[in-house]
This record gives sequence, C-alpha cells and structure tokens, in this order.
Amino acid sequence: KFHSPPGKGLWLSVILNPPVPLQQIPQITLLTSVALCRTIREFCGVDAKIKWPNDLLAGGKKISGILMESSAEDERLQSCIAGVGINVNMTPADFTEDIRNVATSLQMESGKKLNRTELLAAFLNEWEMQYMIYLEHGFAPIRTMWEALSDTLDKQVRLVTPAGSISGTAEKLDDSGALIIRTEEGSAETVYSGEIPLP
Repeated sequence: KFHSPPGKGLWLSVILNPPVPLQQIPQITLLTSVALCRTIREFCGVDAKIKWPNDLLAGGKKISGILMESSAEDERLQSCIAGVGINVNMTPADFTEDIRNVATSLQMESGKKLNRTELLAAFLNEWEMQYMIYLEHGFAPIRTMWEALSDTLDKQVRLVTPAGSISGTAEKLDDSGALIIRTEEGSAETVYSGEIPLP
C-alpha cells in the first residue's frame, strides 16, 4: 500500500527509452533511488537512506517508493516507466493507522513545509545528471553511490522472494544490481528481486 492524500505528496511517472538490454532495467531502478536520495538530502536536509531495491527511508520509516515497469517485444526493450511516490508534506494525522508506524514524510523529518514543484525540479535535474553518468560510464559509478547511501548493506536482513525467504547479511551489489546475501550457512546468494519487509 502507498497512501496519497491530495495536495500533500508528489506522485510522478517518468517514461524512458534507455538504450540498454531488458535485463539491465533493475539498474535504472537503483539509479532512480540514488537520484532521489541525493535530492532529498541536499534539497530537504533529511538524512535519507535507500532500502534495497526500491524504497527510501528516513528515521527507519518509509518516505518514498519507486516502481519500475517495462515494455518489451521479442526480448527487446521498448520503454520503461519509473513511478515515484514521495511523502512530502504529510503530518501524522494524514497517515492511516495501519501505516502510521512505518511511514513518515519530508515535513515530519525536516520540520518544515516544502515546495513540491521545487522538489520535483531538483529531483528531475539530479535524475538527468545520474542518467547521463550511467549512459557514459555504465553502472559502476551508480553502484558506488548506491552503496554509500544504502540502509541495507552490512545488516542482517530477511528477503521475501518469489522462491521463498532468504535470511543473512547483505554484503554488496553485484555488477547487475542484484543483492548478494551471505546466509547463516556461509553461502553467497544472489537475489535479483524481492522485498525486505519493514519491522
């Protein structure tokens, strides 16, 4: 669930035609989270962190979610859409009881009301800069920035995947953007998609 009371948040979709193979679309998700996290830190002064693969946290609570959908034909990428939702000017009363303990907003974390149009412009400028870096230099610099902003790495995590749950220490991203988990048994598991539930 993502709660979106009118006039309080920022909800947008960016349509993309990246010149990359279909299997690299998860990298665009990670790129988007890096751009948004950097924007929130610089524009809002909020100590945001990235929870793999597509959530942003502040104070351990969810402040934003990112969803990437793609369209392909004959294994060739036609387009992808980055959907982004940001809790901007919500107060605790704006959240329903079932998400109040796991959600927060930029206003709640910064103590000030923010201009949503200026935030949007700052994010799109940052996103375009990171996208240009990605197209010119590949995923490596994006991965380095993601790891520096991560709330997931070096922690004990439980991932819910299509194949079941995996528990262990989140070690790093691989070259594709997948998460490497070191299980309690000592094996390294590569997770391409999944969800780390909030406590």
